[in-house]
Amino acid sequence: MGFFRLFVTINLLVLASCQSVPDIDQPVKKVPKYSASDFFKTVDYGGGIFTADENSLLITSNKSGIFNVYEIPFEGGKQKQLTSSTNRSRMAQAAFPKDNRFLYSSDANGDEKSHIYVMRPGGKPKDLTPGKDVTAFFGGWNKPKTHFFIMRNVRDPKFFDVYRYSAKDYSKKMIFKNTFGVNPGTISPDEKWLTINKTNSNADSDILLVDLKAKQAKPELITEFDGAANFGSLTFTPDSKKLIYRTDSKGEFYEAWSYDLASKKHEPYLKRDWSIMYIYFSETGRYRVTGINADAQTIIEVQDMENNKPMVFPDVAGNISSVRISPSETKMAFFVNSDTSPSNLYTMPLAKPQAKKLTNSLSPKIDESDLVEGHVVRYKSFDGVEIPSILYRPWQASAKSPVPAVVFVHGGPGGQSRKGYRAAAQHLVNQGYAVLMVNNRGSSGYGKTFFHLDDKKHGQDDLQDCIYGRKYLEKLAWVDGKKVAIMGGSYGGYMVAAALTFTPKAFNAGINIFGVTNWVRTLKSIPPYWEAMKTYLYTEVGDPTTEEEWLRKKSPLFHAENIEKPFLVVQGKNDPRVLKAESDEIVEKAKKNDVPVEYVLFEDEGHGFKKTKNRITASEKYVEFLNKYL
Repeated sequence: MGFFRLFVTINLLVLASCQSVPDIDQPVKKVPKYSASDFFKTVDYGGGIFTADENSLLITSNKSGIFNVYEIPFEGGKQKQLTSSTNRSRMAQAAFPKDNRFLYSSDANGDEKSHIYVMRPGGKPKDLTPGKDVTAFFGGWNKPKTHFFIMRNVRDPKFFDVYRYSAKDYSKKMIFKNTFGVNPGTISPDEKWLTINKTNSNADSDILLVDLKAKQAKPELITEFDGAANFGSLTFTPDSKKLIYRTDSKGEFYEAWSYDLASKKHEPYLKRDWSIMYIYFSETGRYRVTGINADAQTIIEVQDMENNKPMVFPDVAGNISSVRISPSETKMAFFVNSDTSPSNLYTMPLAKPQAKKLTNSLSPKIDESDLVEGHVVRYKSFDGVEIPSILYRPWQASAKSPVPAVVFVHGGPGGQSRKGYRAAAQHLVNQGYAVLMVNNRGSSGYGKTFFHLDDKKHGQDDLQDCIYGRKYLEKLAWVDGKKVAIMGGSYGGYMVAAALTFTPKAFNAGINIFGVTNWVRTLKSIPPYWEAMKTYLYTEVGDPTTEEEWLRKKSPLFHAENIEKPFLVVQGKNDPRVLKAESDEIVEKAKKNDVPVEYVLFEDEGHGFKKTKNRITASEKYVEFLNKYL
């Protein structure tokens, strides 16, 4: 269950981003060293949801040290805190259309069992999805805004059913009983159609349609295709006449297509040189918002469908993302971020495209000019495949004073390192470490051929891409090629453990952040609500019921005797994806090798750390470990 600047043409943007950069020409200058606290005392903002009167927006912010819901005036001003949790994150989901109530989601310290709550400012929250093992997701509003939808797995923990809730009294009715092992998608504005996303493999998926007005809600396949291809629903047109979906059936990248619900005719809708990630419409459909994954950054297009012209944004410092248009279609809110600045919220009247900045997310202790821009580079791996990556060069790095480096591997499998502010990476760079964020084969965003190059080859060819990342760094005059560590989280953490066990001399140290070390156990202990994704994971990595021996061969836990380099492991106790036992056991085994092994366990975190204090502790530990052993 994966949101610029003044518009130039998409072709020019793509042409510029595709050029290979062998090195970064950057002046040398002295900058102060900032603490992890300085970097993580930045504020993360999200949401930007218009309230009923459109005079304010609901935002999610961790300014208190944990995520809560706030209200901020459209014209700017003081933020009003609406939830006051001190231990569990609260994430804004929706505003009610006729009053000041709102919906938010919250789980228990990272266990990913999110519930949906309704609350009125100054009142008490009401859990709309109670139950010990329930996970729920907000599914949007119907067109008259009298009801909203929630997907939850209360009937069967493996599958999400769809419920229709009354905005008046919260009474509910199941409108789709999911006995088909699929993922519910989007509901049409007229409430007649529900899309179903069905995963057949990591290379093949389908869209099915359910007629919610029929006596028996039976999914109907609408994407018959001879061969393997991915199809995924995006949105319905506001008049509920067409479904817009995306597919890679026509080439390397995702294109948008339309499906006429009356004639059942498929037609090309929108194509760009990179993959289309999402499309959605404003209330009446006057504006269409499109997001494109263009070489590790998002390009957003807003099209005025009334005059068929693209909207021209005001000049802002960074990349525009997460655009929201008010129900009246007279106002817009959007976030702007960059490598050197976290996301900030801007607002703009559509009649007068003059943006106003509402937030300042970077810590006032940090001078933004002391931070560094990430540069997209490409290097060749062992077999000639070009590996796209993002390289950060510290200001103090020079041929006379080369710096140590870190090869950073993203999560997944199938994730992507992208441009934008990353506090942990900027902290490392500020402390004098070059950072190469590798998009090894198997990463998303670079076409389906590249994406599938690592299928059932994890810990092999993709690991070589990381090793060749080190070889690339060694050729840079400003990098100390004798001091290179590997670091990553989740699947990236697996790559760290794989590097230290399968190629123990390839790196000088490793930092494994909640990484898989035993594929057999991980794939057998997939959370129940991931049932519809099992086939995807089994075709991507391996099937533990038939390929256990193969999975043991590529699980670092069973080769831990090979670890000979300093090893740091960081884990959240409540992680439902990579269980705590994964980290416990490899730490225990590695310690028997008489090598430096350090372990940090957060009692109140899951798969990814949300609490500011824990983020600071983790980042401090990364730097302390690297300073000590690199």
